Amino acid sequence: MRKLIDANVILRYLLDDDKKQSERAAMVIAEGAFTLSEVIAEVVYVLQGVYKVERNEVRDTIISLLNEIAVDNEPVIKEALKLYAVEKIDYVDGILVARARFLGEDVFSFDKKLNYLLH
Repeated sequence: MRKLIDANVILRYLLDDDKKQSERAAMVIAEGAFTLSEVIAEVVYVLQGVYKVERNEVRDTIISLLNEIAVDNEPVIKEALKLYAVEKIDYVDGILVARARFLGEDVFSFDKKLNYLLH
């Protein structure tokens, strides 16, 4: 049965900074794992904010990770990551734009840059 994994499992897997946990994370992922878009948002936040990983590298790393794990709304997540890296917007704003584009949702915001990308 696939396991739902949290941000800590993904971070240990990506960062390989705790040998025992990193190996266990790799094993769980290899056996079949999935996660949620909210978890991806936390991973983005930690990689950029705590580990100071550049936006392009965050995007590339997570998009590559999505070849190994499943995530809800994968096309939305990939588009949000691209917007986050290219447009230099918050990842969550990227999700809003991506949801508008892929799911046809009508987003309302006072954020000028977000509104520019929505129209």
